[in-house]
Amino acid sequence: MCPICGGAGFLRRDVPVGHPDFGKVFPCDCQRPRLEAARLNDLRAMSNLEAMSRYTFDTFKPEGVGLTEEKRHNLRSAYEAARAFAANPQGWLVLLGGYGCGKTHLAAAIANEQLALGRPVLFVVVPDLLDHLRATFSPHSTITYDRRFENVRNVTLLILDDLGTQSSTEWAREKLFQIFNHRYNLRLPTVVTSNCKLENIDVRIRSRLMDPDLVRIYHITAPDYRSSGSELLGYELSSLELHSEQTFETFSLREHELSHEQVESLRQALTFARHYAANPEDWLILTGGYGSGKTHLAAAIANARRTMGDHNVLFVVVPDLLDHLRATYAPDSNVSYDTRLDQVRNAPLLILDDLGTHSATPWAQEKLYQIFNYRYNARLPTVITIADSVNVDERLKARLFNVHRCTILRLEVPSYHGHSASSLSSPRRRRQR
Repeated sequence: MCPICGGAGFLRRDVPVGHPDFGKVFPCDCQRPRLEAARLNDLRAMSNLEAMSRYTFDTFKPEGVGLTEEKRHNLRSAYEAARAFAANPQGWLVLLGGYGCGKTHLAAAIANEQLALGRPVLFVVVPDLLDHLRATFSPHSTITYDRRFENVRNVTLLILDDLGTQSSTEWAREKLFQIFNHRYNLRLPTVVTSNCKLENIDVRIRSRLMDPDLVRIYHITAPDYRSSGSELLGYELSSLELHSEQTFETFSLREHELSHEQVESLRQALTFARHYAANPEDWLILTGGYGSGKTHLAAAIANARRTMGDHNVLFVVVPDLLDHLRATYAPDSNVSYDTRLDQVRNAPLLILDDLGTHSATPWAQEKLYQIFNYRYNARLPTVITIADSVNVDERLKARLFNVHRCTILRLEVPSYHGHSASSLSSPRRRRQR
């Protein structure tokens, strides 16, 4: 039995009336091992680092994939800073950058290294942290709000992932400021990652993050590592992954559905698309009715280039492309309009799917003309699919149907879900060079 509390596990301090601690119950020192174990269990539950155990410094690629020398140096600098911080957590480390650049991997690697050393650490995505705090208000919660909040504020090392993705309620802003301010005043080691620009973060928190005496900030400029290595293209634009099964091998000639002439028309289109994929040059226009196979052939060209090891292919649906350009005007965009436009205009091979299905606003028409005119003058390889029934701007037509730069493959076959071949007129294929 504890000689201090007599086994009660708690005690009241001997202080005069009016003292802030008068009448309050405090845990006895004999309860410290149990309370510390409970605190660590709560931190582990919130961190859920088991799901991120693969994120270590050994599995991180500090040279990136296919990066320029400048971006390789930038990524390695962030990697080395994270390793140094993990070896000796002091001050604050802030990692900024776009989606998939490696911020979360480095932050989780720091956490996993601390765990391996037996040190307490809390790794938590900011929206999840706020959810954990809200959950304590439930009558079924096994921990009080005050206890959880103190666990977060005072943990030896706090790693906050994705700051800026939380809902911006007054309550959320206040809780985060309290956490940041507490740790700032006590100089407690902290790691923060964010996709946001600093100027878009709450001004009270931003003022703490920009203290050069405490904080080291790294802006990671590497692109999404899932892009297979091309920093030029901005692969968040691409929808090719949705068409990964559309290859030349899976393209159906529909021999049991179409007439002989129609089958031969598709065969010739397939053959020409294969040749184009082997040596992309000038423009290829795939036109025909909906469901005729235009998108399949366009995606097959892109997938064939990828198979050849060429990752400089951008496949994008035209309405999505315009949405991506518009999105750069948002205050929280992590890429500028000029950068995004240049990524598209200069793509070594650009494949635009579904031209003509976009909203024909003057802005949209102007942006497309800028892209078309630039690539036309630079003679950059371009593949475009367009349905027969749509109209496009006259300026675009002047580029699309120029016989000196463009080859037009017209797939005059019915939709895959259309009528039988017996009810269709004879097909034509027109090629213009």
